[in-house]
Formats: sequence, structure tokens, C-alpha cells
Amino acid sequence: MKILMIAPEPFFEPRGTPFSEYYRIKALCAMGHEVDLVTYPIGEDKDIAGLRIFRCFRPPWIKGIKTGPSAAKLALDFFLFFKAWGRLIRGKYDLIHTHEEANIMGAFLSSLSRASHLYDMHSSLVQQMDNFKFTKSRMIVGFFKLIEKISLRNARSVIVICKSLHEYAGKITDPKKLTIIENFIDETTHVENMDREKILRIRNELGAGNHKIVMYTGTLETYQGIPMLLESMTHLPEEFRLALIGGKPEQVEATLAQARDLGLEQRIVLTGRKPAEDIPYYLQAADILVSPRILGTNIPLKIYSYLKSGIPVVATDLYTHTQTLSSDIAILTDPEPEPFASGILDAAGEKGRQIARQAAAFCAAHYTYERYLELVKASLEKAVPEN
Repeated sequence: MKILMIAPEPFFEPRGTPFSEYYRIKALCAMGHEVDLVTYPIGEDKDIAGLRIFRCFRPPWIKGIKTGPSAAKLALDFFLFFKAWGRLIRGKYDLIHTHEEANIMGAFLSSLSRASHLYDMHSSLVQQMDNFKFTKSRMIVGFFKLIEKISLRNARSVIVICKSLHEYAGKITDPKKLTIIENFIDETTHVENMDREKILRIRNELGAGNHKIVMYTGTLETYQGIPMLLESMTHLPEEFRLALIGGKPEQVEATLAQARDLGLEQRIVLTGRKPAEDIPYYLQAADILVSPRILGTNIPLKIYSYLKSGIPVVATDLYTHTQTLSSDIAILTDPEPEPFASGILDAAGEKGRQIARQAAAFCAAHYTYERYLELVKASLEKAVPEN
């Protein structure tokens, strides 16, 4: 098939939704489909056979795009829509594949053509507004609820990335249209094939020595629970050190200030963002991996790479995690500093080693590339049954 994909994100940047889009595109092209991607004028080009990238206009005042809703995204989405419309006029497409808020563009553009609409739902737009404190306006929230409802009902097929979204979307549209495709695919080198010297260099960079490295990777947004994680460190022995991998410069500075207030400045390392290809090495340099998220219901993308790493995982015992995690493959705790610290202590011992072994075995059995391709194919067949 010839597919028009609309992605309202910086493509490619090493963060949640762009990662998911990248692996969707790779799977589609591996199946022999052609993908014309219309996306933002920000990000790194990716050379994938079968992919062409078309970028919309960028107003001069927009230099970058933060995670979540923003005025800059609204402005770029205006130009993105007309860029996608232009591509639709020029090309004959079998399918319009949209991500995130481009869902409403897909609903409109599919009505103008014979192309079916596949909506890739990475999150609820309404929930995003709450998580990122974008607005308290009932009118705006109500407008986005309406957009979400129209898009879900318009699409012939809907991909959701976790159980919570499946439950949410299934109340609005026919559940038979839905396909759960968790973001478990990555390009990580198998642990046994990784450069051990590089891992040791990173441990030295983090000041490991005889210390135990507690590591978090990802954004430093409020909903990720970083303040709670920092406070949990005050309940741990001096031998524990915290490494935070990720975050924008201003977020790193704000987090460092919080650490100073707690007297943790000598026990914390904040690296800022690192190249995506280096993250697996950072994971291997850790003794314990943590996901302290306190808000939201979507499963954090990092969880899948955490589980595959062979390093014990500690996470908050909330549905954002438990829709995928169980106590067999992770240590789950209440989302409070003292219980989280206790979970980290457990992870540092035999319990953590056992959990890590079970998690690696679970991933080997359930998170295969063949399974991922099967799920992508199933979503396409719902959108365009004859294919």
C-alpha cells in the first residue's frame, strides 16, 4: 500500500512518540509498503527504504518543541495540516495513518478521499492536558473530547499502546477496531554483545566506585515523580547514588536545586540528554532502574528497555505500570518516598536479582519482533481488509 502518515512531532528525536513512529515506519516498510511521512520541520532524518519525509513550514520564532501540548505545537499543526492536504492532492494513497492530535486531520482528509484512516493513539489528548497542566478551560477540554470522539469513530482501525487506552477508547468506539501494540520494540544490542569497557567508562563517569547506582532515564516532567524519587534517596544509605539520564537544561538545573535543598548534591549525577544509542549502555551501568511516575495511565516507554536489561526494576504500584508489570518481573511500591526507598533496598539484594532474571525471560517470550509485525499487520487488515 501507499501510506500517508501524519506525525505532529519532531521526527526524529529520542523520546516517546517519535520512537514509536520510527518503529511503526520500519515495520510498514519492511512489509513492502511505501510511507510518505508529513511531520514537523524539526528533527533528524531517518534513512529507511520506502520512506519519504515531507516537513511543514516552521515560523521563525519556533526553535524546538517541548513534550506535551503547547502553543508552538498548535501553530505547527496548522501548517502540518495544509502540508498533508497538499500531499493528499498530489498522491493516491490507500491509507492515512495519523499519530496523536493529527487524528482529526485524518478524519477530515479521509472524508475527502478514498483512503481509509488508521489512528495511532499514543495517549488521550484530554489526559495530556491534565498531565501537563495545559489548561483548565472547560471549553477547550470539551473541544478536545469532541475531537477525540470524532476521530475514534471515524477511523477504520485504531492502534492503542496499552490496556488503559484500550479501555478508554473501547467506551467511545467499536472495540473490534482496536489493536494493542505495546512499544516493546527497540534496536538494543544483546547484553552479551555489548562493549564491556564502555559500560565501565560510564560507571566511572557516574562516580560508581563502590556505590550502588540507582538510575532513572527519560524526561524530567512533573508527572514522572522525580521530586518523590529525590526524597526517597534521603531514606537510603550513603552507598546509594542517583543518576538521572535525560531532561532539558532548565529541568536539569531545577532538579539539581531540589537535590541541594535535600542535601543530596554529592549523591546525584544529572547528565542531561544522551544519544539514543548510548542509553542501553547507561542501563547496564546501573545497579537498579527506577520508574517513579505518579500521574497518568499510559505505560512509560522506558519500562520495556528496563525489563530487557537484566537489571532489577522498581516502579510505583499504579495502573500506569501495573497494566504491564507484575510483582514477578518488577518491585512495585506505593508512590511515597519511604516505600519507594524500601523497594530500592530490596532490589539491591537477592530479590532484585531474581526479579531481573524473571523479567528478562518474560521479554524473551513475549516481546519479539515477529510478534510486533503480526500486530502491525492486524491493524492494517482492519483498516484496509483486502490488504
